[in-house]
Amino acid sequence: MTIEIKAPTFPESVADGVVSAWHKAAGESVARDELLVEIETDKVVMEVVAPAPGVIEAILVGEGETILSETLLATLVEGEATEVPKATAPKAAASKATAASDHDEPAPANAEPVSSDSVPMGPAVRSLLDEQGLDAAAITASGKGGRLLKEDVLAHMAGLAKTGGQEPDTPVTQAVGLEVTGPTSERIEKRVPMTRMRARIAERLLVATQQTAMLTTFNEVNMAPLMKLRRQYKDQFETVHNGTRLGFMGFFVRAACEALKRFPAVNASIDGNDVVYHGYQDIGVAVSVDEGLVVPILRDADFMSIADIEAAVHDLGVKARDKKLTIEEMTGGTFTVSNGGVFGSLLSTPILNPPQTGILGLHTIQDRPIAMDGEVVIQPMMYLAVAYDHRLVDGKTAVQFLVAIKGLIEDPARILLQL
Repeated sequence: MTIEIKAPTFPESVADGVVSAWHKAAGESVARDELLVEIETDKVVMEVVAPAPGVIEAILVGEGETILSETLLATLVEGEATEVPKATAPKAAASKATAASDHDEPAPANAEPVSSDSVPMGPAVRSLLDEQGLDAAAITASGKGGRLLKEDVLAHMAGLAKTGGQEPDTPVTQAVGLEVTGPTSERIEKRVPMTRMRARIAERLLVATQQTAMLTTFNEVNMAPLMKLRRQYKDQFETVHNGTRLGFMGFFVRAACEALKRFPAVNASIDGNDVVYHGYQDIGVAVSVDEGLVVPILRDADFMSIADIEAAVHDLGVKARDKKLTIEEMTGGTFTVSNGGVFGSLLSTPILNPPQTGILGLHTIQDRPIAMDGEVVIQPMMYLAVAYDHRLVDGKTAVQFLVAIKGLIEDPARILLQL
């Protein structure tokens, strides 16, 4: 039976996607739930898996092509594969080679070289080979199971450029057994298209800077009381809460929720000529991944304990790095917390995440001299920054909001007592 492999149903906030990578080629066998293709949207990377075991009959959409919701991507012939798995092919070839050596039979002089059709590759790679007139059999494949990757082809083309377009039978480095290292006189440039996620991030940053009246207020917080509390209870906290570590993010999210209740304008959003006041706190937590910055959402964070927040932030961070975040986990949010301090940032201005009207920026903790009770003492200090949309939030409100967070962090008991 032939099964149609279709793209997932995109939510309303996602117009289309791009086929970023095929992990299987036509004619290859697949197992149930094995990854077939990755689709990149402007928010997340979505995976399409095999609904049943079988063999890929045809791939209908190549890498780099734009697709809509439920687009037909490929067809799969259901049933157990009857072809010899590619992983066993080298073993069979090795057995034949061993048998030949036992009988001291030399290989025929006119033996046929490896065919480029037998090299596994994706449609985009095959198209690149056809455009450049290259032979796949002459390129070293670095992918899993001998799969030829686009990077392999580009590296091969770069090698040809260095040798004036000549493709020697034996590379010079192999002939002399040396690897060329060290500085060269070449000025190398590489031009690659933006990923969908990077382009979307760029677009939203421009919207934030060009369509909002963004302003930032700063303050500093003495982290000594919170750090003392953490040192005192972190081991017991981790034991009681099944390995969840006690960090600072849980306290800052809880402090932000309490401050947002006192200053609802910072938790609001602008929709046309209307102001939408949210009676809940869905807090976005910025997570840095290789593709850029993503902001998964903690739903109803005002009802979460510090342990719940710490566990959720850890799980969302792991899912973000593994590209497992769903659209639902990335959509919404009434306020954002971004911690640039994990990268060593001492002071910065966070950028709004529209249509939100506020974002809290955390920074690195640094010992600094401050005046306490008429004396100069060294304390662990952190700069805080709140960027806000001045169209809705007045400067007075933003300053009082940040002062409220400062007071809650410097006296953590007030977070639990809601004072």
